[in-house]
Amino acid sequence: MMSNHGAHYFSEQPEASSRPGAVQLVLPDLHLKLETDRGVFSPERIDLGTKILLETVPPPPQEGDLLDLGCGYGPIALTMASRAPSATVWAVDVNRRSLELTERNAAAARLYKVRPVHVDDVPDDVKFRAIWSNPAIRIGKAALHEMLTRWLTRLTPDGVAYLVVQKHLGSDSLQRWLAEQGWQASRFASRAAYRILKVER
Repeated sequence: MMSNHGAHYFSEQPEASSRPGAVQLVLPDLHLKLETDRGVFSPERIDLGTKILLETVPPPPQEGDLLDLGCGYGPIALTMASRAPSATVWAVDVNRRSLELTERNAAAARLYKVRPVHVDDVPDDVKFRAIWSNPAIRIGKAALHEMLTRWLTRLTPDGVAYLVVQKHLGSDSLQRWLAEQGWQASRFASRAAYRILKVER
C-alpha cells in the first residue's frame, strides 16, 4: 500500500479539504497557469513524469478523438488540445475534483475541445487516435492492468499510446506485460528516472 497522503487522489470524492493553489506549466511551445487543489495528483508542482512526457512525445494527431487517461487537473489534456486544436480531447479521471479543475483550466486557457469526463461516462463508440498518460501505477498491478486493457483496446487501428512510467515503479515489467497481451510496446524514450513506453496494435 502507498502512504496515506497520496491515496486519496484515486477516490471519486477526495477526503482532503479543499486548499486551492496554482502551478505553472512551462513547455517550449506552451505556458499555462493551472488551478490545483488538495486531493488531486501532484497539486504542488507539475509532476516530473508528466513534464518529461509532454517534452518528449511527437505531436498528436490533428483530427479525431484523443485521450488523457488520469487527467488530474489537466496538464496533459490541455497540452494535447493546444497542439491539436481541431481534435477532441477526452480528459478522464475517477476523481470529481480533478475533473472540475480540468474543466476550469481548459476554460481559462480557451481550449474548448477538452472534455473532462468521469471514466464511466465516455461513450462506448468513441475510439482514440492517441492516448497520453502518466498512469496511476500505485493503484496496484491488477487495477493498472485492468485500466490499461480497458482503454488501449479503444485505440483506432493506427492509434498510438504514450505512457510515462518511473523505472523503479516497474516500467520494464509493464512493457513485458503489454507485449504478452499482444501489444507492440517499445521504449520510446528514457530520461531521468522515467521511461516513455510507446504502445501500438
